[in-house]
Amino acid sequence: MGHYSSTNSLAMKALAIMLFASVLAGSCLANRDRRFGFNYTDWRLKHRGWWYRHHHPNKTQEVLPSKILVGGSENWRFNFSYTDWAFKHGPFYLNDTLVFKYDPPADSNSHPHNVYLLPDLKSYVNCNLSNAKQIANETQGSGEGFEFVLDKWQPYYFACGASNGFHCSVGRMKFYVMPMLRAWRT
Repeated sequence: MGHYSSTNSLAMKALAIMLFASVLAGSCLANRDRRFGFNYTDWRLKHRGWWYRHHHPNKTQEVLPSKILVGGSENWRFNFSYTDWAFKHGPFYLNDTLVFKYDPPADSNSHPHNVYLLPDLKSYVNCNLSNAKQIANETQGSGEGFEFVLDKWQPYYFACGASNGFHCSVGRMKFYVMPMLRAWRT
């Protein structure tokens, strides 16, 4: 029985040595490319001063927000697919400005336009203006146009509310955008 306990004790010691060696080897391999020991990775680069981060010659130029003419040369008009336009001219980014240009009413027979911000996707799909907010009236699109800044990271649903939503539903005067964060710009 004495021989069995000394063999068992020897096996336990060997197991403890192997366990210690594997932990030591694992920690050495994990830190093999580090200059300063335990997880001191790139500390100097991460903790450089404000001036270095903002004036280093390799710093890329910051991209400023864009002004985007809604519809391009077509402006904001009846029977133009703004959904297709937004898809082809996106992505749009946070703090970009959308410019809506349209002619003011010339006479009582003209069909004036305006701009509504719809509250949700369901209202957008159905051209339901009951909870929408008018952000530009019939005259604000003249001259330089009406400007709307995409200042929140949220979906924006735009539509023309003229003729109780007829311009939205039949005239295809609606589109939506979900602005991306500038860091995602490629």
